[in-house]
Amino acid sequence: MQIETLHTETLQIAGMRCEGCTSIVTRALVAIDGVHDVKVTLSTDLTPSIAIVQYDEQFTSPDKLKAAVQEAGYGVVDDSAIEEPEARGCCCK
Repeated sequence: MQIETLHTETLQIAGMRCEGCTSIVTRALVAIDGVHDVKVTLSTDLTPSIAIVQYDEQFTSPDKLKAAVQEAGYGVVDDSAIEEPEARGCCCK
């Protein structure tokens, strides 16, 4: 019997401006093999846009999650400052 090794990763997303953006990011993350749950929230005045992803580390990694967000046209904020990309493929650009 194989034991799942579930982890939770919180990604701060740059470039999301509307609910259409949250849908695009959600679809990109859900499509990754090993992802079990995704919750993407749009920023408010007090909170940044984030994606909370529960995944099985035997199938994917935080780097693959970040790459999927970037391939969808959005940025992932880390400890260093990044330039906010234009939202590709969304009606709000």
